[in-house]
Amino acid sequence: MLTIPATPRRYRAIFISDIHLGTKRAQTSALLEFLRDTESDQLYIVGDFIDNWALRKAWHWDQLHNDVIQKLLRKARKGTKLIYIPGNHDENFRNFANLRFGRVAVLRDTVHITATGKRYLVLHGDKFDGVVRFAPWLAKLGDTAYEVSMELNKVVNGVRRLLRLPYWSLSAYLKNRVKKAVEFISHFEEAVVREARSRACQGAICGHIHTPDDRMIGGIHYLNDGDWVESCTALVEHQDGRFEILNWNTSRPLQITEDKHAHSDRDRRLVPAG
Repeated sequence: MLTIPATPRRYRAIFISDIHLGTKRAQTSALLEFLRDTESDQLYIVGDFIDNWALRKAWHWDQLHNDVIQKLLRKARKGTKLIYIPGNHDENFRNFANLRFGRVAVLRDTVHITATGKRYLVLHGDKFDGVVRFAPWLAKLGDTAYEVSMELNKVVNGVRRLLRLPYWSLSAYLKNRVKKAVEFISHFEEAVVREARSRACQGAICGHIHTPDDRMIGGIHYLNDGDWVESCTALVEHQDGRFEILNWNTSRPLQITEDKHAHSDRDRRLVPAG
């Protein structure tokens, strides 16, 4: 059987964030698939690329983590404009803000101009998280709690797979059910929207809260690209300026598998890539 690779999807811009390299929960295999199967003129890393908090506690770095970095740098060398906006977990890299390394730019935030000329403020979003700003010890405690919930999530979904039940997110459930978490997300979104409006932007693109979203808030287009720890989502801008959130767990491209001795259409079939 001859496998014909799927043609990479081409976008005007791609936005990814909250990858958390340096942790066991980073979905590096899925991210590598995504990076191999997509191309773009611009690629934004919207914070928390490397998890320095985790690396201070326990070192976890395998070859796939190296492969992610090498793949990104290879894209930059081949012509993709790579913009890196550090977040709170990789805030040390903010010391390099406004510097360029070849086709890689490190910025605290920036404004993305769409194909239709609209302005979108791009930032990680942690500046609007009062816990991160004023009680970093509590933020780190919350991060530890999130790690525990992810471990519990593995156990729960292991049982669900045995019962042939679909994937279920414990952390997403807690975010949607715990009143304080719901209030925090709402306040966060409103703060991001206010910042975009104050900077004469029609939209805002951020990460930080690991909750992909695409909606209008007070006349401002709010977009959150999610994360690559659990949801495995990316925000893309199509060539016509239209935005879309891709969930890589459900939108992997197809590959054509063909018997090299057969030539008719009936000898071809579509199978999921991977």
